[in-house]
Amino acid sequence: MTQEVVRTIRVTTTSEVLTDLEPVSEGFPMRKWSVKITLVGPSGADVPANIFDKVTYKLHPTFQNPNRTLKKPPFKLEEQGWGEFDMTIVMHAVDKGGEKSIIHDLNFLESKYVTEHKLSFPSSRPLLSKLLAESGPLPDSAVVGSPVPAEEARKEKRKHEGTEASKKKGKHEKASIDVERLAEGLEKLGQDDILQVVQMVTENRTPDMYIKNDVEEGEFHLDLFTLPDNLLKMLWDFVKKRADI
Repeated sequence: MTQEVVRTIRVTTTSEVLTDLEPVSEGFPMRKWSVKITLVGPSGADVPANIFDKVTYKLHPTFQNPNRTLKKPPFKLEEQGWGEFDMTIVMHAVDKGGEKSIIHDLNFLESKYVTEHKLSFPSSRPLLSKLLAESGPLPDSAVVGSPVPAEEARKEKRKHEGTEASKKKGKHEKASIDVERLAEGLEKLGQDDILQVVQMVTENRTPDMYIKNDVEEGEFHLDLFTLPDNLLKMLWDFVKKRADI
């Protein structure tokens, strides 16, 4: 089973009033604004988001060419406008590591503000794992470079088994949920039950949760490790009644 690596994505937004341009109407001055993407390093400082090979900003449809794709960190988008809106930011991980989408609230309440989102990435991609290692630790099973011999891998697994179990227990101690068993149970649900799960997750969504609803493909993705304890407990109770976990 592929382990996931969690990283915090930092979105920094700045704006300033363009005094040389006429306001659209009273109280709605034209502004210059920018959005950029970085990772949060172990010390809390910005780290280049080089785990992405491109980032697409999906702006309000009133913008000319509303889908803007940037291919170099910090993926800084600069624009002018007067209105506030929610934009979708799609980040494409290197080494075919998948797409990650977040919703960003563009507003002008402050001249600069920062939002952070926890996202998970597969540790099985060599190049992606190598770049992830630049912004924090990797799981013990995430191998960058030469593969580890089977016997050595088993020894390492036994060596760190207690530590990893403690980490997982601490992370979800309040809910006392076995996340891996919950994931297995979700896979056993029927279509009607899945729809109820999607509804529960959507109604209890928080900014820290990773969710991707791919309407075109008919797929709903979520990272269970980003869910709050109360929602995990709700899902556990629901799945336990409908699946053998």
